[in-house]
Amino acid sequence: MKMSIGEKLTKLRNSKNLTQKELATKLGISSTSIAMYEINERVPRDEIKKRIASFFDESVQNIFF
Repeated sequence: MKMSIGEKLTKLRNSKNLTQKELATKLGISSTSIAMYEINERVPRDEIKKRIASFFDESVQNIFF
């Protein structure tokens, strides 16, 4: 079964031992946004997708599609 975007983000964040707040600070967004992405309530804007992918050294396609 394919992992959801939220599951992928949670797994990536946990792989770096970061809290939602720590990741949010590093990306320059709110921890609420990270929480919403991880429970699949919201999808990040393209600009934020690029920041997330760059931070984790992953492609946008690998995380979000």
